[in-house]
Amino acid sequence: MSIAAQSGSGDSVVPQPASTPEDLRSALAQLAPEALPTFDVERATALQQAREQVSAAPMRRFVGQWAVYVALERHPDLAARLRSLEARAATTESLEEARTIAAEIGRILDTACEEAGVQRAQGV
Repeated sequence: MSIAAQSGSGDSVVPQPASTPEDLRSALAQLAPEALPTFDVERATALQQAREQVSAAPMRRFVGQWAVYVALERHPDLAARLRSLEARAATTESLEEARTIAAEIGRILDTACEEAGVQRAQGV
């Protein structure tokens, strides 16, 4: 099932961009401009780590995480649901409710990862 089908909001605001820093940043500018400063700082950090480690892994993690974030933000109702679940998880004292919340969060993230073309084992 696609995120759009789950969210009930129909079409997303923008199509899922290619998983490149430039395309993800462009999508963020439309979907969540308040996230751009964090994106830029994390991108600079990932680039620095990639240089220091002589490895593409930090950039792959960065791109994967932000591709999933964009996949979620493309569906405002689903993104709001995720934030609501996260807030409930932080305050619940019921183990059963925490498990239920965690399971739903997991399903949402699995679907977002699928839409973004990211395997959860890639650091998301």
